Amino acid sequence: MYQPTDLKKGTVIQLDGKPFRVTDYSQKVMGRGGSIVNVKLKNLIDGSVIPKTFKGQDKIEPAEVNNKSVQYLYSDSAQFYFMDPESFEQFELDTEVVDDAARYLKEGDNLNLQFFDGKVITVELPKNLYLEVTYTEDVVKGDTSGAVLKDATLETGLSLKVPAFIKVGDVISVDTATGDYRERKK
Repeated sequence: MYQPTDLKKGTVIQLDGKPFRVTDYSQKVMGRGGSIVNVKLKNLIDGSVIPKTFKGQDKIEPAEVNNKSVQYLYSDSAQFYFMDPESFEQFELDTEVVDDAARYLKEGDNLNLQFFDGKVITVELPKNLYLEVTYTEDVVKGDTSGAVLKDATLETGLSLKVPAFIKVGDVISVDTATGDYRERKK
């Protein structure tokens, strides 16, 4: 069992039989040593976000989630196909389960799936991914200050803003939590 002060960003708990991930955490200390903890919780089954307040002595149940390492194979209009690299067993997930992660997946990538009660609830991406730029505008000569951003499309179809010096064929690091450019691969 967790205490309210054990809840940090990323902690997975169970409320009313459903798994939730803590997305925001703040603690307020009250008089006489008591405290309350305010969190935002993301439902890992339907994606909804709810605010929740816990008092000092509340007991919070951790969610029984399992991770499994898989390899992404390919997708069609309705399904994403994965393979267990140990047993070579193949299986598919609906596009609703893959959700935003679809923008970052490329064939052959290794990633983790998170299971709750035998069902996949989350496709876990690494914090940063390296992807190749497949389209971007050429920079206007003389307009090369570091603050100039331009649109770019990556090999997975993801579009984002990149600095003016990025060219087609460059491999860049993307923050999968925000979808932002991080750096050019050296």
